[in-house]
Amino acid sequence: MDGLQLARRRAGTVGLGVAQPAPFTGAADVVGWFGALQSQDYHPAKWAVAQRLGPGITDTDLDRAFDDGVILRTHVLRPTWHFVTPADIRWLLELTAPRVHALNAYAYRVTDLDAGVLRRATDLIAEALAGGNHLTRTEVATMLNRNGITALRVRLGYILIHAELERVICSGPLKGKQHTYALLDERAPQAASLDREVALAELVRRFFTSHGPATEKDLSWWSSLTRADIATGLALAGDALESTEVDGLTYWSAPGDPPSPPPSPSVRLLQAYDEYIVGYTRSKHLLDLSGLVAAASDKLALPNGVITVDTQVAGRWKRTVRKDEVIVDAVLYRPFDVAESRSLQDAADELGGFLGARAVVAVSVL
Repeated sequence: MDGLQLARRRAGTVGLGVAQPAPFTGAADVVGWFGALQSQDYHPAKWAVAQRLGPGITDTDLDRAFDDGVILRTHVLRPTWHFVTPADIRWLLELTAPRVHALNAYAYRVTDLDAGVLRRATDLIAEALAGGNHLTRTEVATMLNRNGITALRVRLGYILIHAELERVICSGPLKGKQHTYALLDERAPQAASLDREVALAELVRRFFTSHGPATEKDLSWWSSLTRADIATGLALAGDALESTEVDGLTYWSAPGDPPSPPPSPSVRLLQAYDEYIVGYTRSKHLLDLSGLVAAASDKLALPNGVITVDTQVAGRWKRTVRKDEVIVDAVLYRPFDVAESRSLQDAADELGGFLGARAVVAVSVL
């Protein structure tokens, strides 16, 4: 395979390669396919899920799934939020939390959060949430401050992250527009633990199946696992994965043919943290085989959404939601032809359908 073939296969495995019918039946299928789907920004992350489900799914549908606990949100893999399923949340945290704690160690020190303070804060939060009592970030902070633990801004953030990593809390249902926290044991009472080797094999298999072809270095960044752990996971995964070498790099993926691509040109409006964008470090160049992104890298104040044409990054975008319409400001790295422009409008209309608004596209070219 060459770089473009790798990129085409990858677009299929991340759920962007099939036109219709969509291969997933619901939000839990999408999130479970990846194991964890980055949700640093909640609203754009819902759009990433919706794009894998196809037309008909709405923003309200995914809020409902989130409120019902079909998908959960917590800090796992890296020091950022991810969507996870109730079935996966416990074993993923058990496997990766020690590494994330190590990454957070400096932040714990500079915010004066030693083991004793973190343990007491976690115990207080657990007591306050018991019995299905879902609290917002502000309400948690008020409770901690009342009990003598300063919980402001960054310090509060790391207190909450620590409690998530310790498998005590996770996301609760929305309270209006505010996110809440809930006890993990109450939100996902059937969440299973796995033997560490079983968990290693499963996470390695899940990543390369959902993100492949990808490299070990890609997985190391995505999961925070050591290269030694990844080597162990690959050995344990056995025939569930296969490798190929291209230009001196070894890429891993699940065996078999990838899904068929949609008709070209296929333009997509991806959120900045879509797994197709953030799932890779060593092999991120497959998104920019022609060097368009590199040529635009010195431009300032670009929107952070990513426009792709087929498998390649071709611009940036942002959305502005108004009462009855969503404005899509598209900044292109090169001019689009008629077919690509039509596909861009189709992508905006898909976003409009998701949000229940008419889509208006405004285009500029760098």
